[in-house]
Amino acid sequence: MTTYIIRRILQAVVVLIIVTLMVFFVIRLLPGDPLIIYVAQTAQLQAMPPEMIEELRIQYGLDKPIMVQYVNWIANMFRGDFGESVYYHEDVSALMIERFPVTLHIGGLSLIIGAVFGILVGIITAVRRGKWPDKILTPLTYVGITIPVFFLGILMIYVFGVKFGWLPISGYTSPFENFGLSTRQLIMPVICMSFFSIAANARQMRSSMLEVISQDYVRTAWSKGLTERSVILKHAMKNSLIPVITLVGVGVGILFGGSVLVETIFAIPGVGRLLVSSIFGQDYVVVQAITLVIAVAILVVNLLVDISYGWLDPRIRYG
Repeated sequence: MTTYIIRRILQAVVVLIIVTLMVFFVIRLLPGDPLIIYVAQTAQLQAMPPEMIEELRIQYGLDKPIMVQYVNWIANMFRGDFGESVYYHEDVSALMIERFPVTLHIGGLSLIIGAVFGILVGIITAVRRGKWPDKILTPLTYVGITIPVFFLGILMIYVFGVKFGWLPISGYTSPFENFGLSTRQLIMPVICMSFFSIAANARQMRSSMLEVISQDYVRTAWSKGLTERSVILKHAMKNSLIPVITLVGVGVGILFGGSVLVETIFAIPGVGRLLVSSIFGQDYVVVQAITLVIAVAILVVNLLVDISYGWLDPRIRYG
């Protein structure tokens, strides 16, 4: 196990190096200059002389050769310095500390709801295969997989926000400030982000459960006269979870991707919306930092998922 973990960590380091290279150089291939974009958006382009723009370029280190900028960025990160945003004129670490809790709050709830309800629906449809729960829930999973997040979000805003006025259509409030308002604001974004996860996890769980319940050891458990609950929960479900846990790990990346759309649609001040605005403003430092943190989170979750296989199925051995 220790050898396996060390090998995976080394692989993760290689992946991170590739990610830093890609995000650092690809964003600089985009046309435009972040300083010119910022000055133009703040209506200061005509008033600011070229000398002041050049001073800003020196201040943010954009006057140096691109390889020197990359080395400086990596060196600063090892010191915990993610740099200063060109557009916001704030420390990037402070921006992420402010925005990440919002995204993690919404994304964490979506991930938990997607896993719990997806597994539950998958078990029900597998155990009641061919009966009315399966005939109703399985077609709904096709809808959940195919419907786009942005379309679902706009549809919910129109129906529940504009038409009936039941729920707020935008904004975010911390549950520590106003729990009731926070809950009402979270309902639509969380449903949007968890809808696909519920459907995907349910389909995977159903397929895996159908395969497991046909195994000899499960039939033996039935023949012993054990209750359905005991057979499903103690014998069949644990081994059926392995593919679903893999899907949940992949869902972490989908979570951050979905947050970009959901936070934009519902005007939520999370890291996804910050990433979108930074890309349009070519705020190199912010895009690089957010992408790196997301990559680290995905790699850590995938490592934990791989390690969990041995706990779910003792027959699995790590080479």
